[in-house]
Amino acid sequence: MQPLLGPGDPPPFSVHNEAGKAPLLLLCDHASKAVPKALGTLGITDAELSQHIGWDIGGLESAIELSRQLDAPLVASGYSRLVIDCNRWPGGEGSTPEISDGTEVLGNRGLTKEQIDARAAACFWPYHRQVDRQLARMTAGDRKVCLLVMHSFTPEMKGLKRPWHVGVLWNDDPRLPEPLLGELRRDPSLVVGDNEPYSAREPYEYTLTAHARPKALPHCSLEVRQDLMSTPADARRWGRRLAPAIGAAVAVALG
Repeated sequence: MQPLLGPGDPPPFSVHNEAGKAPLLLLCDHASKAVPKALGTLGITDAELSQHIGWDIGGLESAIELSRQLDAPLVASGYSRLVIDCNRWPGGEGSTPEISDGTEVLGNRGLTKEQIDARAAACFWPYHRQVDRQLARMTAGDRKVCLLVMHSFTPEMKGLKRPWHVGVLWNDDPRLPEPLLGELRRDPSLVVGDNEPYSAREPYEYTLTAHARPKALPHCSLEVRQDLMSTPADARRWGRRLAPAIGAAVAVALG
């Protein structure tokens, strides 16, 4: 199978604050809107790619600020979720969507298994293997750590307004999400969603299922509404705002 990435293409993941000392690994599954040169434009415009269908707006900047504030390592994906979604099972629901929130992605139409496998080999598995390597380093000697994935969501979907400022997504392990919900709700100005606007109990969820659950790590995802952090400066402000609540929840989860 010919490699998909060539000279000039960005790497499939980035690592920030790799030696951070916090007992917390931060991830950002939809950090980039990059597309390999071999795939052209995927049949959509730059403007469409820059919207939420292409990446989590504000996700990477807020995660980098969280990494700084908490002294926590961060691993971020390197390619657009439209190339292959790093939080979906490769080849499964939503992995390489032909239509995303009403936008036709012509470059994803009728993909063969070989084409999906090539995207996974180039952009999906390298990111997730790096997550495994980082977790192996952090948990050496039976050290306890938490896993938190940063996402962002649109203020409206399919005509429905989303009132939440932030949402905590989790499945059946309450150790991190319950104290995090409690800490966030201390701020009366925040509307906090519990498995809103999405749920980590959906079967298409990959990252937490693949990395945290097998290792019995306290874990959850955190969603922030995109209109609140549509600029890098706003995203960094949200990173600073969320850091104390996350730090306190991690201490409870590992206590």
